[in-house]
Amino acid sequence: MSSASIHKHTAILDAAYELFGSMGFYETKMSEVAEHAGIAKGTVYLYFKSKEELFMAVTRRDCEGFLEQLEGKLNTCSILTDKLSVIAEHHLSYYYERKRHTNLFFRAPNNNPELVAYMALFMEAYMQAVVKVLLEGGASEPELMAQAYIGMLDRLKMDILFDPSFSEEDASKRARFAAGLFITGALGNLNSALGDLPSEL
Repeated sequence: MSSASIHKHTAILDAAYELFGSMGFYETKMSEVAEHAGIAKGTVYLYFKSKEELFMAVTRRDCEGFLEQLEGKLNTCSILTDKLSVIAEHHLSYYYERKRHTNLFFRAPNNNPELVAYMALFMEAYMQAVVKVLLEGGASEPELMAQAYIGMLDRLKMDILFDPSFSEEDASKRARFAAGLFITGALGNLNSALGDLPSEL
């Protein structure tokens, strides 16, 4: 693509990201994307044949950015605890930055097989990135631990998406808590607490 084409392609994706995120897939019209991007409607169709194809392109760019940024952050760390903290902070800050664009997640195309397949691949790539961190750190059951860690972070993200008063500090606090809980070991803490109970109980 020429520099002018790249500029238009990026402008379309940026506009679609804003509108899909704030209004939802079904409520957004291609003409509105074109207007938001500052180009003719026909030009949008030169780059994307349908709204579904455009949504896929927005999703791909967002997910690939998530993984690339995570890899870059992890490469600056050398020990397991730091890497787990980075994963938690990255996961929750990603959703915090998208607080105004929650319809990207909740009002997407229904039953789109390409989107479903792509999201499955993305989640697998994300999980394998966490598995790699755990393997390098010498963790046992790295796959189960990765699933548990991502699952915990996914639950914490829901507060970000549904609570309008949620702040950036709230996200950071939850990231620190999740990493600390996982690193320390919830089960170990529970066993310690049970060991302090009177034996007659």
